[in-house]
Amino acid sequence: MSKNIFKSLLSFSLLIVVVFASLAVASGCSKQGQGSSPKVVVGSKDFTESLVLAEIYAKALEDNGYSVDRKFNIGGQGPHAALVKGDIDFYPEYTGTGLTVILKEPALFDAKQVYDKVSSEYQKKFHLTWLKQANINDSQGLVITKKASDKYGIKTISQLQANASKIRYASNGSFDQREDGLIGLNKKYGKFNFKSEKVYNDGIKYQVLKNNQADLAVAYTTEGSLVDPQFVVLKDDKNFWPPYYVAPVIKDSVLKKNPKIGKILNAVSAKLDNPTIIKLNASVDIDKKEYKDVADNFYKTIKKSVNKAAGK
Repeated sequence: MSKNIFKSLLSFSLLIVVVFASLAVASGCSKQGQGSSPKVVVGSKDFTESLVLAEIYAKALEDNGYSVDRKFNIGGQGPHAALVKGDIDFYPEYTGTGLTVILKEPALFDAKQVYDKVSSEYQKKFHLTWLKQANINDSQGLVITKKASDKYGIKTISQLQANASKIRYASNGSFDQREDGLIGLNKKYGKFNFKSEKVYNDGIKYQVLKNNQADLAVAYTTEGSLVDPQFVVLKDDKNFWPPYYVAPVIKDSVLKKNPKIGKILNAVSAKLDNPTIIKLNASVDIDKKEYKDVADNFYKTIKKSVNKAAGK
């Protein structure tokens, strides 16, 4: 083989090596670019409302280019511990829980005072930020049938106390023995001398009311069954129960690195209120739909406004 031919083959071989090396680098860069979207770990508590809310927030982040890792269904106060530890980046929490359970502070009854208190103390103690709260107050309450409400003119707990002798009360037992239950209500509003009182399993209370076996029961103010117009939640007109408004709690470091996340989550919260979350809870608990599907369908209705807030 001549030297010229050998040199030509060597040059051609080197060219092939360079080309393939360049393609490999480009391919590597392409893959790196595809996987470079910021990752956010979202947590939730272990009940319907928290699952639905966390999934809505997650959907909004994914729609705006974030990679989301879901760590849902964490029991008890586990989400807070996971957040402090760094296992998750944020989760939806309740202001009243943050105040009395996490911070172990005395109850406050003004919604703004509670929010300001938890915001300040979480910053100092945990380096966590409370984003804007949604207009969802998942507090304790009393639910009365619309029939009894209309008949006796009962819209507030004060009016209930004044007409208690006409009302059949379906108790769950434990509520009557608690300071944040009937004992405290008696002190705040005056003695409730009900026409009758009978203990039922909490899981059948709405059926008891529907069957006209009772007029009144204990409830949480965002339960799915409250979607039924034959039930009325009484106004706590003397502010006996502290507020439990929902807001995402997020690590300061995550928010500082990706401030856009705050805008996205706040835009979602702005579209949430008690009637909305009651319907969403009902879709899961009563209609037996998957919480992921319920969250996805709701997010589609607010997608444009969320994306606008995110500058998409």
